[in-house]
Amino acid sequence: MKHTLSVLVENKPGVLTRVAGLFARRGFNIESLAVGQSEDPGLSRITITIDGAEHPIDQVTKQLHKLINVVKIRELDASCMVVDELMLVKVNAEGEKRTEALQIAEVFGAKIVDVERRTVVLRVVGSTQKLQALLELLQPLGVLEIVRTGIVAIARGKG
Repeated sequence: MKHTLSVLVENKPGVLTRVAGLFARRGFNIESLAVGQSEDPGLSRITITIDGAEHPIDQVTKQLHKLINVVKIRELDASCMVVDELMLVKVNAEGEKRTEALQIAEVFGAKIVDVERRTVVLRVVGSTQKLQALLELLQPLGVLEIVRTGIVAIARGKG
C-alpha cells in the first residue's frame, strides 16, 4: 500500500538529510520525494511517497515528530488529494520522428520547451500513469533523457 506524507519542516540546512535518513534506517524505500518552499518562507514542504506494505507507517511518523525541525506531518488520503508530477523529456526528432513526437505531445497536453535540429524537449504535467503512457509512446522514437520531479500532492478542501 502506497502512502503519501506531507511533512512541513523548518527551512534549515540538513533537515532533508535527517528526514530521508530516518526512512532509510527504518528500511523504507522512498519512491518519490519532492521539496519546496511552502506558503511560509521559513518553512518547506516535503512530499514523500513510500510503499508501506512491508513496514507500518505509524512507527516512522512518530519518529518524524521527534525530529526538532519537523513542524507538522500529514498522511494524505488518496481519495482526498490532488496529485501531479512534472517531467521533462528529450526525444530524438530527426526527419519524420519530429512530426510524430509533436503529435504525441499534443495528445498528452505536453508543451514543447526546446527545439533543436535533432531533438525536442517536452514538458508534461500530470499523474504518474499519464507520464508513463507518454514515455511508452515516445520510446520507439528514441527517448534521450528524462527528468522527473516526483509527485507533489495537496489535500482537497479546507485544512
